[in-house]
Amino acid sequence: MTGPHGRLVESPVPVLETERLRLRAHRADDHAACTAIWSDPQVTRYIGGRPFTAEEVWRRLLQYAGMWSLLGYGYWAVEEKHSGRYIGDIGYADLKRDLLPSLDGMLEFGWVLAPSAHGRGYASEAVAAVTAWGDQHVGALRAVCIIAPENLPSIRVAEKAGFQRWQETTYHGSPTLVFSR
Repeated sequence: MTGPHGRLVESPVPVLETERLRLRAHRADDHAACTAIWSDPQVTRYIGGRPFTAEEVWRRLLQYAGMWSLLGYGYWAVEEKHSGRYIGDIGYADLKRDLLPSLDGMLEFGWVLAPSAHGRGYASEAVAAVTAWGDQHVGALRAVCIIAPENLPSIRVAEKAGFQRWQETTYHGSPTLVFSR
């Protein structure tokens, strides 16, 4: 992969492919598409409750790359195979959240897709690919995800992937469900 200054950048991010999706490393040129997703109020209503700025999304992209470098796991960019269009993010993180129960020592799993990709089964397809990778590469760690109780589509995706409701908590003043796999 070529970096923004023409230098060759090696990526520790494995490419995962499903029937319809390619999960790959994030690139600097994903910024505009990523910003379009994370600045959409429909996307963020259950994730922080407000759209993200372009600056915040840039930091998110840097965070995605940093997780792979520091932890050996992280987030993938989700791309439609047939169009090459960037449609979201999915993966594992260690975000050191101030949350009870503590998620320390666990893999926090998350995903987000552009509204145009909702309702097509893409989330379930991508989650299946990432959980299979996780079982092989970081399976010794417990995988968890936090979901707003009102986010019924994400709850269905999590349950379909084998996540079970584990705890109820509050995060940043909002009720939050913790699922475990």
